[in-house]
Amino acid sequence: MVHYTNKQVLFLNYPTGFPVVGEHLGLQTTEIDPVLEDNDILLRNLYVSADPYLRGRMRNVHDSYVPSFVLGKPFSSGGVSEVIQSRNPKFPVGAIVVGETNWEEYSHVTGARVAALGLQVVEGGARDSKIPLRYWVGALGMPSKTAYYSLKIIGQPKKGETIYISAASGAVGQIVGQLARLQGLRVIGSAGSDEKVDFLLNELKFDAAFNYKKGNILENLRRYAPKGIDIYFDNVGGEQLEAALEVMNLYGRVISCGAISVYNGQVPYGVRNLHHLIAKRITIRGFIVSDFEKQESANFRREVSEYFLNGDIVYKEDIVDLDDAPNAFVGLLKGERFGKVVIHIADP
Repeated sequence: MVHYTNKQVLFLNYPTGFPVVGEHLGLQTTEIDPVLEDNDILLRNLYVSADPYLRGRMRNVHDSYVPSFVLGKPFSSGGVSEVIQSRNPKFPVGAIVVGETNWEEYSHVTGARVAALGLQVVEGGARDSKIPLRYWVGALGMPSKTAYYSLKIIGQPKKGETIYISAASGAVGQIVGQLARLQGLRVIGSAGSDEKVDFLLNELKFDAAFNYKKGNILENLRRYAPKGIDIYFDNVGGEQLEAALEVMNLYGRVISCGAISVYNGQVPYGVRNLHHLIAKRITIRGFIVSDFEKQESANFRREVSEYFLNGDIVYKEDIVDLDDAPNAFVGLLKGERFGKVVIHIADP
């Protein structure tokens, strides 16, 4: 039997506004002596993903598409891990696996939980690939899949159209913008700092970008999209959705991906111009990334991997250690982080 010290990020209490470190989430270190039964595996976790949607899992609800966190238990999200003990022939020792992963150093996964967590072995020499392992939680993981699937299926982009992306420097937005640019669209983005705007313009090669905290959002959209927008990729909701509807063209498409502006407030923003949906024949559609997994996963893996290997897409990450994970997650919800937040737990 091997003894392990196991640091974890725990869910402590249900927040009503922004979570507070130490009150709603925090660190704990425990000692574990895992005894594996048939089909069990022990994982040494390498990277996990911090994403805005996890705020929704901090609610005491039972009707969500994703289960709420359990009080006193670790946070969990998409992750990359190494199998270090195994009694499961499908998961040999040394294998790299991806799937739902606890925010902790080591995870004892029972055979009954392997399928529920969506754990899969990464085939084809994951350690030797030119693509970093941490990309499996961002650039080749859920955020990038979210961008690819929804832009293709809901956005139905056409060369020469204009797309506007809110939270454009974030994990999903930066991929959406680059995919749209590669397909010949005019790309406009908004972000919450001048540094992020510079990144959109100079590194991601957006056609236009603005700081939504400076000036009027609607005036900026009219300035940078004088002929209107055809697709709005909405990561924010609220005021930015309202402004986008004002300048949207006939038969425009709104891809409703997130609404981070209202996740932590008590009174949701009331969008006041939904009449445009009728007059402009606008389609607005929400989705969950798993809706399109079976249909598009093979296309995604082939196309997006090639984009990264060829240097056609770049990806900005904000990598933090497990000790800093609680503060980084709260900072993400407040718009204080820059790029895809990846929590580094251990080196491969």
